[in-house]
Amino acid sequence: MKRAFFILVFFIFLFKISPAQERDKIYVIAYIIDGDTLPVISLSEVTIEASRTWKNKRTHRRYSRLVRNVKKVYPYARLAGMKLIEYDKIIANVDSDREKKRLMKQAERELKDEFGAELRDMTFSQGKILLKLVDRETGETSYQVVQELRGKLVAFFWQSIARLFDYNLKVRYDPLNEDREIENIVRMIETGKI
Repeated sequence: MKRAFFILVFFIFLFKISPAQERDKIYVIAYIIDGDTLPVISLSEVTIEASRTWKNKRTHRRYSRLVRNVKKVYPYARLAGMKLIEYDKIIANVDSDREKKRLMKQAERELKDEFGAELRDMTFSQGKILLKLVDRETGETSYQVVQELRGKLVAFFWQSIARLFDYNLKVRYDPLNEDREIENIVRMIETGKI
């Protein structure tokens, strides 16, 4: 115990704090284990990435195209997540099914007016990435979102149309295997690296 007290006094004299530095103090929780005082500090997450090497120009171009597509689509997926939360709050306050339907149709019209042209200009691969990122942001597939908001029949209709064009509204986001590259790109976007 004397040793711990001596170490504490030593650090106080070593790091003498002036009045200007007084407001820059950081207090942390400390545990004493076997006579050692151990501070407990939460650190932010750090991602370590290896530098990329490309087998050939084709794989580099493919990756660059994926980065460009994810950068274009990711804001829409984030917006979809925020809008879904907003609509869920609105629907939770409504009791009648008729009013819920009216609100959802109104929301759909607003979204079409605001983003319809931009979404129609997306490429095929951007559309597939958008479906996966919507699942990432909302935790539900696009099919489940449509089914929740518009009903089973409407969801079945849109899934049938999507399948004609080789899309699948029921596709799940798999950040550990199939969609690992997309997840890495999204994390770089979120941290401001790209």
